[in-house]
Amino acid sequence: MSGVWVFKNGVVRLEENPGAAEETKPKVLVHTPSKEVITSYSDLEQHLSTLGWERYEDDPTLLQFHKRSNPDLISLPIDFSKFSPIHMCDIVIKNRNMFQVRDM
Repeated sequence: MSGVWVFKNGVVRLEENPGAAEETKPKVLVHTPSKEVITSYSDLEQHLSTLGWERYEDDPTLLQFHKRSNPDLISLPIDFSKFSPIHMCDIVIKNRNMFQVRDM
């Protein structure tokens, strides 16, 4: 995966290079306790809310979640089709032992 990191309005995001060839297998995000593959933001939001994450309504171009107990913020593109392995890894890092990124 290639691209450029862009910092805008306090959020860092990877702007992917659409011309770059994808060298890896497609990835999926899996909720580890239920072994459920996350196929939509509504599925993801349901699992995140049980872990204490709340929707953060600050930026209309992003879907964001935060926890009151820590400063972490999960920022995702509004369009689920643009949900990439970078976003999946961010969720895994901030929710250890609850999610995994796997090859499709």
